[in-house]
Amino acid sequence: MAKLFPAILPEHEAFIKKQRIFFVGSAPLDKNGHVNISPKGYDVLRIFSPTEAAYLDLTGSGNETSAHLLENGRITLMFIAFEGAPMILRLYGNGRVVVPGMSEWDNLVKHFDPLPGSRQIIVVDVHEVKTSCGFGVPFFSFSGDRDTLQRWALSKGEDGLVAYRNEKNAKSMDGIVTPIGQKLFDLSCSDAPGKLDENF
Repeated sequence: MAKLFPAILPEHEAFIKKQRIFFVGSAPLDKNGHVNISPKGYDVLRIFSPTEAAYLDLTGSGNETSAHLLENGRITLMFIAFEGAPMILRLYGNGRVVVPGMSEWDNLVKHFDPLPGSRQIIVVDVHEVKTSCGFGVPFFSFSGDRDTLQRWALSKGEDGLVAYRNEKNAKSMDGIVTPIGQKLFDLSCSDAPGKLDENF
């Protein structure tokens, strides 16, 4: 049976901290746009208060969540028990994206272990927590984190990662500009007005 809560309770936080993976859901406002669900591994999630959580987001081939948050702010985080007692827990909230160079970055990033390829922090203001049974979720055993993403980021180097993000992470698959793309466009306009007009 589903239960609703106005904030993250201590037992919710304890459950969240045990999970090795969580899922992030977001969507554009356009009804024809793509709903996105992203899995997140590693120890990247932090709970700052009963109504605020954040996760360190690593460089990848897409950047859908970031674009959706800039457009409309809606986000859901979902945690599932793959071991032990069944449980599904969702955090519903409004999110924002913090990228390096923003005033919040230095204060936030110190809460996370440094990981290669870190590109932004997603901060979620939680307005509702929902728990449900999860009786249909199968058992899975955790055997370890993959190191492929970190090795890939290290092989790119910082300059390579910046170039990759500028190429791959500036817009969503529906063409919605991300904060990374917005920053790139602002820099381009100041250096060479009109340079990115056809792309944004």
